[in-house]
Amino acid sequence: MAGLVLHVNAGINKNAHKVLIVAEIVGVKVDLVPDFEMGVSNKTPEFLKLNPLGKVPVLETPDGPISESNAIARYVANLKGKLTGSTVYQTALVDQWIDFATTEVDTSLGRWLYPRFGYLPYAPEVEEHAIEAIKRAFGALNSYLASRTYLVGHFVTLADVITICNLTWGFRSGVFSEEFMAPFPHVERYFWTVSAQPAFKKILGEIVRGSVELPPPPAKGQAPRGSQTPRPSKAKAEAPKPKPKEEAPPKPKEEAPAADEEEAPKPKAKNPLDLLPPSPMVLDDWKRLYSNTKAKDFAEVALKGFWDMYDPEGYSLWFCDYKYNDENTVPFVTMNKVSGFLQRMDFIRKYAFAKICILGDQPPYKIKGVWLFRGPEIPQQVRDECYDLELYEWTKADPTDHVHKERINAYFEEPDVIEGEKLLEAKCFK
Repeated sequence: MAGLVLHVNAGINKNAHKVLIVAEIVGVKVDLVPDFEMGVSNKTPEFLKLNPLGKVPVLETPDGPISESNAIARYVANLKGKLTGSTVYQTALVDQWIDFATTEVDTSLGRWLYPRFGYLPYAPEVEEHAIEAIKRAFGALNSYLASRTYLVGHFVTLADVITICNLTWGFRSGVFSEEFMAPFPHVERYFWTVSAQPAFKKILGEIVRGSVELPPPPAKGQAPRGSQTPRPSKAKAEAPKPKPKEEAPPKPKEEAPAADEEEAPKPKAKNPLDLLPPSPMVLDDWKRLYSNTKAKDFAEVALKGFWDMYDPEGYSLWFCDYKYNDENTVPFVTMNKVSGFLQRMDFIRKYAFAKICILGDQPPYKIKGVWLFRGPEIPQQVRDECYDLELYEWTKADPTDHVHKERINAYFEEPDVIEGEKLLEAKCFK
């Protein structure tokens, strides 16, 4: 459909992102007004005819203008596809979660961030109330997402688009830090899984969590951050100085307090896995062998080499089976789940290797794989830091068991059929 023009500063506007992601998903062309400048373009007589309040975004349609980002996104979604639900009940659920994302998340996040951006006066009690409101909302959302990939049904809907856009600025600003999100692992998993899908990634780009939380403005009466220390007043400068006391003879130099000296830097704490007894298996040797062996020689060279070097006392093998395979109805979404999981395991790359396979020639697809970890168990830091673990069933492999060994070989080698299922895709963590 032609004739849709969006007035907005699209590069930084999350409300514009909602519309553009929906347009990308349903295949509707939306043109942006070139060189739109907030504070200038939205004050022209032409724009005020579209929206007398001067607010963005505004969508020009063949039937007339539409304001309010959620309404615009819903309009575009309804032009094609079923992003607003395929039944009356699903449509109501989509609206429910849109309202939730707006009133419970976006409003509270604005009260938290706008003062820190300098748009509103800073009041600690208002911020505290906003943070508690978000925690309550995330608690409810976390419970709901415990067994779900999306908010409504088994596919992305308009509710997911609006929720992800509203959450994005919390992650990018740093206020949704790993520490803050720790009690809400399903919300964290949901955000990174959905935002990694192609339509989201195309509009939002690569989302990076802010490493340092945006600090609050100074309390009333304090000098602004970065300002110089004020000089003393003239009255204070001219006040008579008290007569100095007679100084005691200086102590010998060698008796100077140790506190005056620079404290020596503390040695970096070792990873617990580095403290394990040495192993004859060198993980990098296996990774190089895996990468450099041609497919025709893989069984004879790579697999044989792996079992020759495998040390069952220094390493352990674990099968992982995704618990919610019935949700895996779209191939690229299923692949994104696996990619997100492996991306979040990056911190353990030095001590691990894995192959994850997506199986099936029609939905629902199955996610299965095998992990090689340093040590006799799944490392504690993996259990602590990667929330994806609870989405999988974990079984320790027994390499002396013929069935287990053949299953490991199949995952490593990637034949066309594994365990009677067609291999759709395989991803390696090395």
